[in-house]
Amino acid sequence: MTLGTECWLWGVWLPKVEGENAYYWIIVEQCRFFGVYSLINYWKTKLQYMKNDIKPAEGKLGVLCVGLGAVSTTLITGTLMARKGLANPVGSFTQLGKMRVGRGEKKQYKHVGEIVPMASLNDIVFGAWDVFTDNAYESAIYCQVLKKEDIEPVRDELEQIKPMKACFDADFAHNLVDPSFGRVPDPLWAMPDDTRWNYAQNLRRDIQNFKKENGCSRVIVFWIASTESYTPRNEQVHGTLAGLEAAMKADDRKHLPPSMIYAYAALMEGCPFIMGAPNVCVDIPAFFELSKKQGLPIVGKDFKSGQTMMKSAMAPIFRTRLLGVEGWFSTNILGNRDGQVIEHPDNFETKRISKASSIEWILEQDEYPELYTDIYHKVKINYYPPRKDNKESWDNIDIFGWMNYPMQIKVNFLCRDSILAAPICLDLMLFTDLALRAGLSGVQEWLSFYVKKPMTYDDERPVHDLFQQFAMLKNQIRLLGGYEADQELD
Repeated sequence: MTLGTECWLWGVWLPKVEGENAYYWIIVEQCRFFGVYSLINYWKTKLQYMKNDIKPAEGKLGVLCVGLGAVSTTLITGTLMARKGLANPVGSFTQLGKMRVGRGEKKQYKHVGEIVPMASLNDIVFGAWDVFTDNAYESAIYCQVLKKEDIEPVRDELEQIKPMKACFDADFAHNLVDPSFGRVPDPLWAMPDDTRWNYAQNLRRDIQNFKKENGCSRVIVFWIASTESYTPRNEQVHGTLAGLEAAMKADDRKHLPPSMIYAYAALMEGCPFIMGAPNVCVDIPAFFELSKKQGLPIVGKDFKSGQTMMKSAMAPIFRTRLLGVEGWFSTNILGNRDGQVIEHPDNFETKRISKASSIEWILEQDEYPELYTDIYHKVKINYYPPRKDNKESWDNIDIFGWMNYPMQIKVNFLCRDSILAAPICLDLMLFTDLALRAGLSGVQEWLSFYVKKPMTYDDERPVHDLFQQFAMLKNQIRLLGGYEADQELD
């Protein structure tokens, strides 16, 4: 690494780290530097600078969805409708959002696509794997997220999207094959039982065939399937790429859930991988190593669509106003297939860890012990079939203010899970494609805005504050567009 003097922050020139074309944008809360100032408390998010070095978005962009259920079919249907001019992509920053670039007399407000070269919706080709044989049209009708009249205009295109056989292990999605919950895959549309290594080779062939048959210039693999049972990190298996590959060849089923096999196959085929569920997957050192080796972006994890979106917006309010928090009770009901799977305690544990993480990172006990010590934070999820995809969440927040007088806030959010998740998916896949064409590799922390549990490298601190995450996103877009990343985060 070499040092320059290019990064301007708060009236102080900071060193520029040029290794791997990376600027280190320092998010500072309290700063002292060079004898007078020394960093006391900071968060560091790597924003990689690739001005004028982004490949154009030429050719078809393949998007292979792991899972062809409610979220996937809502994403696909909405995208097909939007590109016909029959639907408005509400909630998508890539499609509707404007942001500032430049300052002073040079200040302008532009759409994202006017700042950086984004793939066109017309160039996207969808494919999928699933354990159900339903094509995208049949699945969209079954899931009952969208009205039939909003699906029919793109019926022909949806019927052409037929799932490939999934890499599936019922031990990681117990309730999906439990007939007591209703419909189960019949037949189970899955690859024959095999070793984890052979599964990966089969998936690689699927990706190769999809890319060739659809004439795609690049492909993204996107996990939009169910939450898997919790897999604790195992250093021998997950600590290095060599250990991961050895475990796959030894068919270590305990430490290698299907999502890791998809991720491995994707990265080996030159495809970025996005983790949309809270699964332990690409957030392990073995995949950090592989993504860097392959020069590919990895993104995750767990879509921040409903209740956690509200939390990551509300918690900063308390922190900004220096209001204390004694407890935060969160519960919700949902009746879709994800709720069915999460009903099992092993799968719920994966989700609980993801949903519980944001409050503790935003409301820091070490910084404000008198306000945020021993917050009682409880998260519950209940499967309730009558609601289908229409999730409802309740939050009870016990806060205290002047002279420790208690107050309460109650939030009741009646949302539509897949309607909120679909634009997140669209933005994630388009920004990941941008990262790919810009030559960015490894964990893409600048996309934390879209996820509940932002991935970071092991020695880095995640940013959960929704507003800081949005600033990170816009700063990276500015950098990639050749502008100054000038939005300070404190």
